[in-house]
Amino acid sequence: MRVTLATHGGLAAPVLAGLPPDVVDTHALPESAAAELSRLVAAAVPAAAAAAGDPEPRRRAPDAMSYSITVEEGGHSSVLVQSDTDMSPEFAALLRWLKEHAARE
Repeated sequence: MRVTLATHGGLAAPVLAGLPPDVVDTHALPESAAAELSRLVAAAVPAAAAAAGDPEPRRRAPDAMSYSITVEEGGHSSVLVQSDTDMSPEFAALLRWLKEHAARE
């Protein structure tokens, strides 16, 4: 599995615009770390889908960051998108893990 994190917006937008995304490939991780990433992705995917279908209006925050997490596995790809203002706890846990373990491409 390959997981890519792209960060957009917020006060750091000009700095982030020129940086490549963060990438984690489970093939390069120890088995325990790969299992943890798989568990976090499995929890975040349904939570992100539920949040995307939520009819409640999103809170607006002009300086909020938004995050796109792309998960590629077995020839399939899914993209999870959330922001600081509407992030599920599962997405937040995955985001924290990726920020700690990712290497810039």
